[in-house]
Amino acid sequence: MDETGLKSLLQHLPVSWWEADRELRVIDSGGGAFDDTRTAQRFLDTVCRELPTPAGDGKRHWQAFDGRVFEVNWPLDPPRQDRMRGVAVEVGPAPSGPRRYDAFADLAPAAAFIRDADGRYLWANHAYAHLYGTTPEHVVGKYVHEVDAPADAAQVLALDQDVLSRGRPVRHTLTYHRADGTSGYAAGHRFPVREGTEMCVAGIYLDISDYTRALDQRREAEESLCALRDHSGLPCAMLSVGGRVLQAGAAAAELLQTRLSDLVGRRAHTLLAPVPELAGLRRSWQDLIARRSRRIQTSAVLVDGRGRQRRVRLHLTPVGRGPSRAESVWAVITHQSLAHEAHPPLTASQIRILSLLAAGRSNGEIAASLHLSRQTVDYHLSRLRDLLDAPTRCALVARAYVLGILAPQTWPPRSATAGHPHSAT
Repeated sequence: MDETGLKSLLQHLPVSWWEADRELRVIDSGGGAFDDTRTAQRFLDTVCRELPTPAGDGKRHWQAFDGRVFEVNWPLDPPRQDRMRGVAVEVGPAPSGPRRYDAFADLAPAAAFIRDADGRYLWANHAYAHLYGTTPEHVVGKYVHEVDAPADAAQVLALDQDVLSRGRPVRHTLTYHRADGTSGYAAGHRFPVREGTEMCVAGIYLDISDYTRALDQRREAEESLCALRDHSGLPCAMLSVGGRVLQAGAAAAELLQTRLSDLVGRRAHTLLAPVPELAGLRRSWQDLIARRSRRIQTSAVLVDGRGRQRRVRLHLTPVGRGPSRAESVWAVITHQSLAHEAHPPLTASQIRILSLLAAGRSNGEIAASLHLSRQTVDYHLSRLRDLLDAPTRCALVARAYVLGILAPQTWPPRSATAGHPHSAT
């Protein structure tokens, strides 16, 4: 093949050839790697600046240029003494559009690189250089120990040799250090590739520093929440939307007189006494799950492992990011009443009589306020003393509070199950 035919063949390949004078000014150039003589001259200037003398040393050299890597050769026998010829073959797939692939890889968000067996960077994209706070031009051509700290460089080279010896990809997560001293984390694959006749190591990584930092912060938040749950003394539990106990604190297990292992996984409705306000609690629960309510504070009666009942103040808050449905619910218990054996539910009139009695009203004043006869009020008070096991009026009021019948933090006294502060029932 004559020289003209060779030049025509190279026009379609990722190759650059040039002919230059003694001052290394490009006289002629071609090949499919560059579009114009000006780019070929710029490439030749880079080669002459960074590689050994173009007179040729009989060795192949690697040269990075505009994010691309070339294998550079200088023929030993130039045809004329006043001129010099060189050829550079681009490393990578050819000839069907290597520039399109290189441009894609160079701008991809994943960090990618190619290193030879000695740890020298043959190619790196912008995302990889960004990990170190620099540009590809300041990475390509350097060795690992020039980019990474000594301890990191030793680890990187050991991983490279492991990949080359195995001959297959390896997935791992590594820590890297930036120029400012901060640390980052990357996860990805490292695998062997052939560049020309040489086996090299390539890698594709994602920077997971922000993700790792977020996981650490979440872990710390969960640990803090667990510490608060277990050591605050407040009985609390996390419930699924179906009403099953997912998590619970030791105080909740103690309150319900059961083991923590037996409490987790249990259906919440089995812990509630069948009192009249239970139907309203179920409706409020559906509003909470559907996010029609942001939180609920209500009264409930719990049944412990011994069958005793205890009225409590229940605080429910939905958990989860779903805009239309909660993922779970935190339940916190406050204002616990004294545990007691179940008694028949009190009527609205009996609770109203207890409220007025706690306010210091006499039997006559209670009868006038409720439009009842004195005898009727006496009957109700006698009946209440029997139900609540209270021998006197003072004991009756005290029992009404410790059993959670009357709300402990309101005045005038009112029912603990009242829907409004000024309601009697």
